[in-house]
Amino acid sequence: MFEKYFSERIKNTPSSFIREILKVTQNPEIISFAGGLPNPISFPQEELKVSMNRIAEMYGAKIYQYSTTLGLDSLRQYIADRYKKIWNMNITIDNVIITTGSQQALDLIGKVFINKGDNVMVEKPSYLGLIQSFCVYEANFVTTKLNDDGLDIEDLRNTLKTHNPKLAYLIPNFQNPTGLTYTQENRKKVFEEIKDKDMLLIQDDPYGELRFEEGERIPYIGLNQTEKNLYLGSFSKIVTPGMRLGYIIANKEIIKMLETAKQAADLHSNIFGQYLISDYLYNNDLDKHIEKIKALYKSQANAMVSAMEEFFPSNVKFTRPKGGMFTWVTLEEGKDVMKLFDKAIQRQVAFVPGHPFYVNPINVNTLRLNYTNADSDTIKTGIKRLAEALKEI
Repeated sequence: MFEKYFSERIKNTPSSFIREILKVTQNPEIISFAGGLPNPISFPQEELKVSMNRIAEMYGAKIYQYSTTLGLDSLRQYIADRYKKIWNMNITIDNVIITTGSQQALDLIGKVFINKGDNVMVEKPSYLGLIQSFCVYEANFVTTKLNDDGLDIEDLRNTLKTHNPKLAYLIPNFQNPTGLTYTQENRKKVFEEIKDKDMLLIQDDPYGELRFEEGERIPYIGLNQTEKNLYLGSFSKIVTPGMRLGYIIANKEIIKMLETAKQAADLHSNIFGQYLISDYLYNNDLDKHIEKIKALYKSQANAMVSAMEEFFPSNVKFTRPKGGMFTWVTLEEGKDVMKLFDKAIQRQVAFVPGHPFYVNPINVNTLRLNYTNADSDTIKTGIKRLAEALKEI
C-alpha cells in the first residue's frame, strides 16, 4: 500500500540482521552468542548512581535542558586529554564531537561525505552496522581481504588502483566480526599504500581498550602523520552502552561539517548522559575499571576457545581473539551456514551467520560468535549444542 511513498534509498537498505535475530533470542531457554552485548556485570552501577546524585546536586536544571551540538565541554576535554596521554596526539576539544553512539558517528560521516555512487573501501568482512548505514547514502562498496595479520596488502594495492576510493573504513583493533587485530608491521604497510592517495581514512575503535594481553598498544594507522584521519570511539564497551555516547576525533574543518549534519539530525546527544559519564570519568579510575572488564572477557574468550577445541569437528576453523568481544568461525567450503543456523536454533543456541558482514554475500560459510554476555558454564553448554548441529550438517 505504501510502497510508492518510500524512497529508493530506504528500499535498498537492508534491515539489521542482528536485530531480527535478537527477537528470536528473547526466549530465555536460548543461549545467545548473537549480539554484541557487553556483560551487565561490567557496568559500574554503584559509581554511576553516585554520579547521578552528584550531577543533580551540582548542575540542577542544566542536566535536563537543551545543550550544544558539539557536546559537553568537560567530556570532550576528557577525550582530548586521554588521546594526548595515550597517543601523544596534538588535539584539543575543537577536534572532538560527541555522537549518539558510534552508529550515529557513521551516519554523520555518510551524510557529510558520501554522494551517490562514491567508492568506499571496507574490509572483507566488515561491520554490518557500517554497511547498513552507508547503504542509506547509496555508497558503492569496494572490499579488501583480511588476513590474520591485517589487510591483504596486495589486494589493498589492487583495490586502491582499480577503484580510487573516496573513503576507507577500517577496524584495526579486535575487528568486528572476526576479532582479528592488525599487526604493527601491517599497519605500517597499509599506511605506505594509502598515504599519497586522495582519500579519507576512518578508523573505528570501539574495542581497542579491551586488549587481553599485557604490553604496549599498537598505534593507529598513520597516527599523527596526516590530517585526513578520522578516529571513532565509544563509551559503550568500557562504561555502559545504554547512554549511547560515542565520539569522532577529526580535523576542525571536518568537525564543523559534522556539527552541521548533527544539528539537522538530533540537535545534540543526550545531555543527561553526557553529564553523567563525564562525572564518572573525572571521579573514578577508568583504567582500573577497564582492567576488570578485560579479565572478565579474557576468561570468557578462553572458555569459548577451549570449548570449540574440545567439541568442534577438526575441519572447522576459528579465530583466537586477543581482545574485544568476538570470534569468527569458518566452516568447510560448500557448507550452508543458514542450514546450521536452523539446526542450532532447534537446539536453542543462536549465532550470527556471516552474510550481513559481506557486501555481496555468496556461498557464505562463516559465522560470528560473541562470548561476553554469558558465563563460562553457559558458553560450554552452548558450544556443545552448536557442535552437535555442526555434526548434523
